Amino acid sequence: MQHLIVATRNAHKAREIQRILGPDFAVRDLSDYPQISKTAEMGKTFEENAILKAAAASKELPGLVIADDSGLEVYALDGAPGIYSARYAGQNASDKENIDKLLGELSRRAMWHNFASCDSGAGQVANLRHFASARFCCVIALAHEGELLGTFEGTVEGTIVERASGSHGFGYDPIFVPNGFGQTFAELPAEVKNNISHRTQATRALAAKLAALKLSDQGLGGGGGGAPGC
Repeated sequence: MQHLIVATRNAHKAREIQRILGPDFAVRDLSDYPQISKTAEMGKTFEENAILKAAAASKELPGLVIADDSGLEVYALDGAPGIYSARYAGQNASDKENIDKLLGELSRRAMWHNFASCDSGAGQVANLRHFASARFCCVIALAHEGELLGTFEGTVEGTIVERASGSHGFGYDPIFVPNGFGQTFAELPAEVKNNISHRTQATRALAAKLAALKLSDQGLGGGGGGAPGC
């Protein structure tokens, strides 16, 4: 069995990664390692932040360490909230506060568009749905003893809905409908979401890399590469 430590204290995230990887992997998070301090996310991309967190944690932890950075990118908001997804409404903001801010920003963008259109005589009326195209992005970094072994990316395209719906998942899941589906991530059964999500894609790429490298539990192996950052 392959042992992995996820450099996060987000239990939801660790459980999701465990479900995706399946029984051949034993996944632990930082709740088992309270001495590990949080790494400042100073990067400008998901990839940079994932690398920073994985490299820092792997210097203090045994074996293989993975870290991810993920978030929602709304095209009409120039990619926001992006790397600030978890703290969009403030450093300790709740999921609801982040969602409320995002929907407010989109609503204001729609109102401004309508004002500008009327002022120019274009006469085109838009609502939030005109600005709702978005994507979830996840980048996972794999490290051992401070050495980066690879990065792995996953994305899923979709749209933002005006009202939160569903009780599964976390973060922006209640307002994100993946393309090809009529329900939000938070409404979809876990097995459906886990089959299509951005984290699933990145985690499957990670698993394939581990298998290809035939890494031992001690994390021996090499190779870098991986996808560019979102």
